Amino acid sequence: MLDKTYRPGEVEAKQYARWEKSGAFTAGGSRNSANPYTIVIPPPNVTGSLHMGHALDYTLQDILIRRERMRGRDALWQPGTDHAGIATQMVVERELEASGTSRREVGRADFLEKVWEWKEKSGGIIVNQLRRLGCSCDWSRERFTMDEGLSRAVTKVFVELYKQGLIYKDKRLVNWDPKFQTAISDLEVQQTEVDGFIWYFKYPIENIENKYITVSTTRPETMLGDTAVAVHPEDDRYRELVGQHCVLPLVGRRIRIVADEYVDPEQGSGAVKITPAHDFNDFEVGRRHDLEMINIFNESAQLNESVPGPYRGLDRFEARARVVADLEALGLVERIEQEIHAVPYGDRGGVPIEPFLTDQWYADAATLAAPAIAAVEGGRTKFVPEHWEKTYFDWMRNIQPWCISRQLWWGHQIPAWYGPDGAVFVEENEEAAAAAAEVHYGKVSTLTRDEDVLDTWFSSALWPFSTLGWPDEVPEVGRYYPTDVLVTGFDIIFFWIARMMMMGLHFMGEVPFHTVYIHALIRDAHGQKMSKSKGNVIDPLELIDEYGCDALRFTLASLAAPGRDIKLSGERVAGGRNFATKLWNAARFCQMNGCVPQASFDPATVEQTINRWIIGELASSAAQISVALDAYRFNEAANILYHFSWGSFCDWYLEFAKPLLYSDDSAEKAETQATSAFVLDQMLKLLHPFMPFISEELWEQLGEGGALRSTALITADWPELDADLIDDSAKAEMDWVVGLIQGVRSVRSEMNVPAAAKTPLLLLGASTENQLRLTAHRELISSLARLDSLEVGAAGSVLPGAVQLVHEEAIVALSIADVIDIALEKSRLEREIARVEAEIIKFEMKLGNKDFIAKAPTEVVEDQRGYLTDAQAQCGKLGEALERLASL
Repeated sequence: MLDKTYRPGEVEAKQYARWEKSGAFTAGGSRNSANPYTIVIPPPNVTGSLHMGHALDYTLQDILIRRERMRGRDALWQPGTDHAGIATQMVVERELEASGTSRREVGRADFLEKVWEWKEKSGGIIVNQLRRLGCSCDWSRERFTMDEGLSRAVTKVFVELYKQGLIYKDKRLVNWDPKFQTAISDLEVQQTEVDGFIWYFKYPIENIENKYITVSTTRPETMLGDTAVAVHPEDDRYRELVGQHCVLPLVGRRIRIVADEYVDPEQGSGAVKITPAHDFNDFEVGRRHDLEMINIFNESAQLNESVPGPYRGLDRFEARARVVADLEALGLVERIEQEIHAVPYGDRGGVPIEPFLTDQWYADAATLAAPAIAAVEGGRTKFVPEHWEKTYFDWMRNIQPWCISRQLWWGHQIPAWYGPDGAVFVEENEEAAAAAAEVHYGKVSTLTRDEDVLDTWFSSALWPFSTLGWPDEVPEVGRYYPTDVLVTGFDIIFFWIARMMMMGLHFMGEVPFHTVYIHALIRDAHGQKMSKSKGNVIDPLELIDEYGCDALRFTLASLAAPGRDIKLSGERVAGGRNFATKLWNAARFCQMNGCVPQASFDPATVEQTINRWIIGELASSAAQISVALDAYRFNEAANILYHFSWGSFCDWYLEFAKPLLYSDDSAEKAETQATSAFVLDQMLKLLHPFMPFISEELWEQLGEGGALRSTALITADWPELDADLIDDSAKAEMDWVVGLIQGVRSVRSEMNVPAAAKTPLLLLGASTENQLRLTAHRELISSLARLDSLEVGAAGSVLPGAVQLVHEEAIVALSIADVIDIALEKSRLEREIARVEAEIIKFEMKLGNKDFIAKAPTEVVEDQRGYLTDAQAQCGKLGEALERLASL
């Protein structure tokens, strides 16, 4: 017998161990003849821990995998973790610093050994947390981006792309982290608003006394690297100066005044200082006008030998203060304005990054992107929601060379060796490089390996096929590639999705996935983005501990509407826990009343109306859930499931079934027991992808004859019910009964009728069919609607002290005058209407304020509109209730 209380913690640990031990997650094997279905997990950082974005991402993937497994597919959910270059190196460097040493002191080999030790000791935390979330990954195939097989794949790809001319070295600007002294990707850069200044400096025009051109900057120290001043070609103020020179203060360098459409004549003075080596936009201007590119910083963002002596060796911010002071002393500071502006910070180092001119390895992203663009244009890969294709195209059609090198030690070391004269030899190993060098030089030569490692996104770009065993010729590659769907967030469409598309098409000749489902962001209950600084971060593991994993998973799925951010709170997850409790109690009721599965049961043969009705509702709901999941409308599927399970089955059917379950008619009772068990079984199957733990536990406990089931729900068949099971007549009849009871309950609630009070009801003008329905279900209706009498009357009949409501063609008269104080209730309703009307005015005024609409965050505006709609609906209901009372 089921316990009175559902204990998620006990059930989750037990059932997950049972699944793993049984091999339920393992792809292939007995399913090798089945149609494969593959999802690759977006590999979490080996340094990471589960956050709400992960929880949503992996819950949705697990829903898809569990459903397809139940549909008989050979389902592979490929797991693994990313080596997370800079993040992992940072963790180990901190450990070294705490012990009084550094990576430079221990050397590269010993440092990497320590990183591997850390990875083995601490790197599996998030994998265990994924198990807590119920993820049914094939853990036997778990991969790591630095394991031997994936490393060989990375090396092979680099070498082939280099030899095809698609990887090369170039001197360009990169995002440079001065703390870690490495290039970083745009995704690792966070724009942070800071209180700052705009300085306006006067640059003397060459050979014209007392004539200046004023430029503005937020970074005065970079002026020491200026090589031009730019103005807009159509700006009449500076037309005669274009082509002339000005003199760079403090340096004395002649710099050209050039015309370029990059300049906005409406901003600042309309003249812009150009520092090609330290600004991404200036770099492009410099290329267009063939300007000198002068790097004034070293790797630590200290000023180097390219600046005048007094500034050499200064930290960039010290240099900023010195430059401003020196220009003020020369009378060349026109003005200074305070301004809040965005400063790019490295997300790991926590210091402002520098655009830095340096030699790096690049991939020819434009060439690689062309087939990836065509694949989406041709529909070989589709985005859901579709509008994300525009974002993909915008990025891909304006793509820049991809900087793939990093100045780190942890990562895939670039397979490039340099000869004595700097000639580069790119090969898969040192022996092959030495052989190539011997051919090149005509003798054996000493080679030095490139110390840089590859961007972690480079190895991640190979994930859909490298995890399957490529470049080895293994059957898994042909069987499980391309994968079916990728589930991820919009923020890595360019960094990961686009690059997987490029690499998959280039090396496999096929797209890596047919569908990309982009889920929304999870925000807090007020629509704010979660961040540690705001103190509004929600820990999914804490929610699991408090409410149970199924409650969190179902809540996330039910809120995952396409294109709409999720507002999450503990209260919402508590609703999921209440749902689990409802399911447990319903299952326990069925068990206590002998509702056990029967292998011989045929749902098409039931005779009782309520049984035909609930089987039809089940068939209809199952079909709708399948359609929704096929379209990745997770919230729609979850809500259909919720309304069927809680509403149709638990609230209505089990109440309707009680008289039959307690009946002396053995045939009625047996049919209802069998129907209840059948519907509950099918409902558990539908629930399983969303709520795997409680559904599996109930499935196990509710076996035939009261015994434990030996077969697991995780491998049961997904419900595919015949549409002929939908009985329109039974549905119409029971929907009429449900509608009548709901209408009466609603009126009782509106009128503050005490729960214990029973009231008379008169049904007026009902059709013959509905009168028969009333007769057939009189006892049920009377009990569930709390009636002390239930009669049918002719149209125009009067029931003293009654309020009226319409139910289909009939008028329902509910006498309440004897159970409430009419005058007091009218007064209460009038006060409540006045209060709600005042709220409506407040919301309307706020939404009518143009400044509020323009300045408030979008989610705040939408919240206010939602509050207004809710208040208007509430006011309407209160008004209807008052009108009913007015007639008494």
